[in-house]
Formats: sequence, structure tokens, C-alpha cells
Amino acid sequence: MPKLRIEGGNSLCGVIDVQGAKNSILPIMAAALLAEGECVIENCPRISDADAAIAILETLGASVRRRGNRVWIDCRSPLNYEIPDDLMRKMRSSVIFLGALLARCGKAVISFPGGCELGPRPIDLHLAAFEKMGVRIEEDFGCLSCDAQHLTGCEIPLSFPSVGATENIMLAAVRAKGTTVITNAAREPEIEDLQAFLNEMGGDVRGAGTGTVIIHGKDSLHGCSHRVIPDRIVTATYLCAVAATRGNALLRKTRPDHNAALLAALRQSGCEIEVCEDLIRIQCDSLRASRPIRTMPYPGFPTDAQAPFMGLMCVAKGSTVFVETIFENRYRHIAELCRMGAKITPEGKVAVVEGVSRLRGAPVEATDLRGGAALMIAALAAEGTTYLSEIHHIDRGYEDPEGVLTQLGASVFREE
Repeated sequence: MPKLRIEGGNSLCGVIDVQGAKNSILPIMAAALLAEGECVIENCPRISDADAAIAILETLGASVRRRGNRVWIDCRSPLNYEIPDDLMRKMRSSVIFLGALLARCGKAVISFPGGCELGPRPIDLHLAAFEKMGVRIEEDFGCLSCDAQHLTGCEIPLSFPSVGATENIMLAAVRAKGTTVITNAAREPEIEDLQAFLNEMGGDVRGAGTGTVIIHGKDSLHGCSHRVIPDRIVTATYLCAVAATRGNALLRKTRPDHNAALLAALRQSGCEIEVCEDLIRIQCDSLRASRPIRTMPYPGFPTDAQAPFMGLMCVAKGSTVFVETIFENRYRHIAELCRMGAKITPEGKVAVVEGVSRLRGAPVEATDLRGGAALMIAALAAEGTTYLSEIHHIDRGYEDPEGVLTQLGASVFREE
């Protein structure tokens, strides 16, 4: 299995471009199933989750071509409606294909999804919404069989602003009969990106980015071209890496407005931040502890940025309190950070990070996608060599991380 060998101690300086958003490309690829024509998707990141989504599309009967960061998806042929268990297990977000299959095929057979072990992420909200829309669902030993021959729009109030549930409902509703109104909808930028894609296909979706999304169903949708938004969590990760090494860098092709909460925390910790349209410049000469970090749905501090920011606070002066409100198991990286000399005390949803003057390289394992990013950041700031294993987690969401970090002057090598 490959590992990353990271020689710490280099200040990260230079210019990098931010990849397309992982959390946008996956629902957009699922949405391509709804088009009776070819969709061209630009800025598709080269990550293993995108590869898994392509494998699902091909299994369902779509024709998919990829060249660099451009993907062509043609769904004019008759489609299958069953996703094999081995493909569903590759990533949690594979459940996003359910809504699209119900709208396009009128039925779907899937198993419960896999992915990072972050604690319970039940899809009850998804299933309850589909049942309100007239879908009949049968569960048999972890397999879901869904019949949507009478898919009808309705009002769907969400008890929690779930990103996945909001997206799945949008995908099903865009070709359902009548109008669907989602209240307490997720407001993340990726929801707006999905709305833009659906409307470019001829859909009628309004309100993304607010708490109420209104979808007027259409009988058919056509192919289109779309450019995926930049990845705000990748942006956050590399900003934290530069700050942890007391560096100076320019990130291009990003969206500063999508990272307002993270940028505020970095400024409060002593970083100098300049923003302009699609650019973020960061310089960090000294680092102090941040105000308490409490993860919240967008526009609050993102749960996906909690681990990378914790990796940064390990080398800040003072103590930082983290409160994780979204996922139960989002502190699994703490034990690995402590192997490198970090001082972190977790208790339930709270973790207190006492900054240390130095970390030291050590053999560590990525516990999940964002936990792996935290370890990468800590390793860059540490003295000596870190061997980071289980990097298949990191490859799920970061395109060529060793290449990007090397471009900034880091010494990072992928080894077998």
C-alpha cells in the first residue's frame, strides 16, 4: 500500500490552483443521469471518489469519457436501475444516485453506502422524503428496493439541514409531477452548484443558498456544459498547511466567499489574509490560538475543515477549544496527532488543543479523509520525517496532494 513520506520543516511558499469541488462533482455526476443527451463537466477533480462515481455511471449504462479535468457523460441509452453492493460501499455519498434513478427509471435497487467511518449518518431523512413523494420502499438485509412510478412533488420540511438529503430530493423532484418545496434546506455552495447544473439542463429550481428550495418538475431534461465550483475544503486545507509552516502563498481559482468562517478564524490566529475575486493570499509569521471553533451547517465553520484546522492549532501559541456538533466520530485523528507530540484532550464533542513549540515526525495512519489532511498538515510543520499510511482516504478528496505541496516547496514523496 502506498504511503506519503513527508520531510517537515520547510515553509510553504508559492502559487497553486485549487481543484474542483469533491462535494459538487458527485451530485452533479448523479444528476447527469437525468439528461436525455450528453453532459460536459469541466473542472472535475482527479480523485478516487470521482472515479467511483464514474464506475457507478458506467454500471448503470451511461457512456463516460474523461480527459484530464473534463468529463463527458451520455445517458441517452436505456439505463439500469441497480447499483452493485461493492460500488455502493466505496463512498458514503453514493446514496446521491438514488434520487436520480427514481426520477429517470422510476425505480432503484441499492445497498446502504460505505465511506469514512464518522459515526451514524442515517439516510432516514432521504427515505422519509421519498415516501412523501409517493415512493414505495422495501428494505431487506441492507438492500433497498424503491418503486417511484408515481413520483409527485410535495412540501418536505427537513428536521436538519442535511446536504445529502437536500440534494437527493432536488434530483428526484426535478422530473417529478408538480412542485416540491424543501424547507430547512441545506445552504452550502454545493447546493447552489447543483441548482445551476439542473437549470442548465432545462430544470426549474430556485432558492438554493437559502433555507427554502422550490423545484417545479419537468417531463424531460437535456444535456449541457457546466464548470464545477472550486473546492472550499481543499482551499481550507492548503491555507492551514501554509500557516502551519509559517509560509506565504497565493491560492488561485478559489472562492473566498465560500470560506468566510475559516478565513475569519485564520485572521484571528494571526494570519495575514488578502482576498480578491478568485484569489486568496496568506502569510503567517507567528501563530496564536483561535477563538473556540464550533462546527455548524453553512455558513458556519464547516465540519470538514475542523480536522485540518486542528492540525494547525497543534503548533499555535495557547489553547483552542473545538466543539464538533455534526458527526460523532470526527475526532479519530487526535490519537495519531498525539503520536507526533500534539497535546489534545478530547471529551465527547469537545476537544482542547494546547499548542506545542514543536511536533516530531512519526509513523501515523490516516483515519479518514479530513483526518488524513490534518496529519499531512502536522507532518509539514514537524521536525523530521513522517510516514503517513492509509492514504487512500486522502486520495478520495485531494488531487495529487504530493504534487501540490511540492509546488509550494514541501518535501513530500509517495512511496510503496
